[in-house]
Amino acid sequence: MQKIVPHLWYDKEAKEAALFYISLFDQSKLLNTTVIENTPSGDSEIVNFELAGQRFSAISAGPYFKFNPSISLMTACYSIEEVDEKWKAFSEDGTELMPLGEYPFSKRYGWIQDRYGLSWQLMLVDSGQAVQKITPNFLFSNDVCGKAEEAVNYYSEVFKPSETGVISRYVVGEAEAANAKVNYAAFKLIDMNFSAMDNAFNANFSFNEAFSLIVKCKDQKEIDYFWDKLSAIPEAEQCGWVKDKFGVSWQIVPENMDDILFSGSRDEIQRVTEAFLKMKKFDLEALEKARLGIG
Repeated sequence: MQKIVPHLWYDKEAKEAALFYISLFDQSKLLNTTVIENTPSGDSEIVNFELAGQRFSAISAGPYFKFNPSISLMTACYSIEEVDEKWKAFSEDGTELMPLGEYPFSKRYGWIQDRYGLSWQLMLVDSGQAVQKITPNFLFSNDVCGKAEEAVNYYSEVFKPSETGVISRYVVGEAEAANAKVNYAAFKLIDMNFSAMDNAFNANFSFNEAFSLIVKCKDQKEIDYFWDKLSAIPEAEQCGWVKDKFGVSWQIVPENMDDILFSGSRDEIQRVTEAFLKMKKFDLEALEKARLGIG
């Protein structure tokens, strides 16, 4: 089971977006969908899917959060043709962030926001490299610019096992933003590779709930552990969601949450939904009682 799952928030387009992404990647499929009723956003559709064998989750829950380049999906491509094909697909009604072309770090690279606002970095890599196909990338900007390395070290302490790879730094005069230090850092948390960088430019965007990371927990002890480690903004605590000290959103949930929401009866789903909407940190015993209709 994938321990950490990227979660994408859309207004109404979660399933449409998932099917679009699935069409662009091999080893990709729609896993399941369900609607949870009577949430603060109304009826919300949850969509689980795989891209290149990696698990993702998405929700259609209203126009409350918008994607920005603070978290993007770095995509390893093994031919120029693959880069160009994906670039063409993402370009349709999308927005170019860095032009497609040759760079010192890649012979074919481009950064683009797709039609839904989600950011992708398409990079040609050596076909002999065994790399994760899609790697979430954190871009530390505004108040947290300069804290990429600190964040990498912090996340590596929270999640075990973890690994820290290469850390590359800006040379003097390379970055416009005075606080920017790291231009690329690679790290691995449990079973997923990530990367991070400080924004070289003085951008006006920050991390938000549009792109969050689900942590699937095996028991209450694990929920308590990740909640205590990652929650740094009390007013952001709601329905299993927390924000860490860098502003990144996490969802600390039981690993069987999907079983309840996708396999349970309509009454079970409604009871569990009503219960967790009243919670900040999930209480597994209370959720199980709700599922069974006890109390």
